[in-house]
Amino acid sequence: MDYTSNLMSKFQATESPKSQNSLFHGAFWTVFLIIITLAFLSACAAQVQQTNLTANVTADGVTRPVSLSTGSTVQQALSVSKISLSSTDRVDPPIYTPLTAGMAIVVTRVREVFETQQVVVPFERQELRNESLPSGETRLIQAGQNGLDEITIRHVFENNVDTGSSVVSENLLQQAVPEIVMIGVQSPFAPLSIPGKLVYLSGGNAWIMDGSTSLRQPLVTSGDLDGYIFSLSPDGAWLLFTRKSTLPLDQQINTLWAISTSGQPAAPVNLGVANVVHFADWQPGTQYKIAYSTVEPHAAAPGWDANNDLHILDFANGKPGQIQDVLDTNYGGVYPWWGSSYAWSPDGQNLAYSRPDGVGLVDITNAALTPLLNITALNTHGDWAWTPGLAWGSDSRTLFAVTHSAPTGLIAPEESPNFALNAISLSNNTSTTLVPQTGMFAYPAVSSPRTDKSGASTYLVAYLQAIFPTASATSSYRLMVMNSDGTNQHSLFPAEGQPGIAPLTQTLAWAPRMLDNGGDYIGVIYEGNLWIVDATSGQSQQVTGDGLTTNIDWK
Repeated sequence: MDYTSNLMSKFQATESPKSQNSLFHGAFWTVFLIIITLAFLSACAAQVQQTNLTANVTADGVTRPVSLSTGSTVQQALSVSKISLSSTDRVDPPIYTPLTAGMAIVVTRVREVFETQQVVVPFERQELRNESLPSGETRLIQAGQNGLDEITIRHVFENNVDTGSSVVSENLLQQAVPEIVMIGVQSPFAPLSIPGKLVYLSGGNAWIMDGSTSLRQPLVTSGDLDGYIFSLSPDGAWLLFTRKSTLPLDQQINTLWAISTSGQPAAPVNLGVANVVHFADWQPGTQYKIAYSTVEPHAAAPGWDANNDLHILDFANGKPGQIQDVLDTNYGGVYPWWGSSYAWSPDGQNLAYSRPDGVGLVDITNAALTPLLNITALNTHGDWAWTPGLAWGSDSRTLFAVTHSAPTGLIAPEESPNFALNAISLSNNTSTTLVPQTGMFAYPAVSSPRTDKSGASTYLVAYLQAIFPTASATSSYRLMVMNSDGTNQHSLFPAEGQPGIAPLTQTLAWAPRMLDNGGDYIGVIYEGNLWIVDATSGQSQQVTGDGLTTNIDWK
């Protein structure tokens, strides 16, 4: 009897028949489960071996096969191939892609090289037409000088092949200085003796005539004056002006400058003030102070949001000094986004304000506004607002203002096409209409004091009269003059039958009183040129012929 038989005999001898049968069946099923489990694991192992995938990895010019199980990714294939990646390397397909049989994985080595170069910036040549020089004659006003620019270039290499480059930064080391040449274009207009100093803005440059229209000298030749501000000091010694900013318009519109009209110092003085659109002017009776208001640049039309503020800058030593803040930024009135303007009285004691809904005085001491005349704001149906034109009388007690008059018929007040020229007396606080239908762009201007036949001091008032008053936004105008009380209104310029004056950006400039012949001259811009009109005789003479004149002032 073998070992199994002996074991079974002993088992049977010690157990009952029922127990023996139960133990036998339990042992049988245990052995059966073990056999089944081993068979399943063997089958799984065989199946895994059968589903391994082979892919090809190409990197650094070498292709390597790699075998991984199903479900592996491109990242795992690179790890098995011991290929490391930099932050700029590119893998195709992406590293998170699951592997498939025969997949081609390509690693492109990408590197960046940065190169810095210095590049010469050639200077530009600017030509100034001068009607006081003989035709064909040239003069070098400013020698040109090249600038220097430092640029950084990014080169991209893919598998050591240069695939492209681009400029990533520029740093201007030295600004180019333009060459400025004055070219003679002899004026066909006869020279005219004039009192005081007459300045005009032409082609972005400032010019001055002193004593005669034939004596013309450039004051500022940068070509970037924008015309928002262009004003002589009361004594004619300084010119205040704005220049276009080199920054984007939504960051900065312009900057405020001053230059001596005597050439000492020759260079313009940066006043450290930016974004001046509506107002900056010298305060009469001081040596010297400049009042100004600012706006905030804005990408949308009209290009700014007005601050409606007011500041006074001390310029006593020919350089910017302390600043007195008179009015903080405020949003009072109608259409405050457009902005307010201001005007000094001749004695420098009062400052008037003008905004779309009225005119009044600025209380500088108490930083407040005192209304004199409320006006119904005009609805322009556009991205601009109309503000009343202002001019002080020579007595500093009368304020001339263009007003928006009441409509006729069923037109709404804010739509009224009617505008009038009023005189506001500060002595008795009354407003009188002098000219009932002037048009919105009347731009009143007042002459120097003169003595009438009775020995009383008086003055003249010039203004623009719309040819079509009820369509004054698009109408052309004529230059008119009258006595300070509104009498003797008559047309001066241009002659009957000639095209009218374009009013936009128009400025009227009275000459200082000519004591030698009793005449009164008015400077006016007509068809892009400067004309001088005698307010007494009505005679006129053209002074410039380039068609580029935009601003004038006379002191």
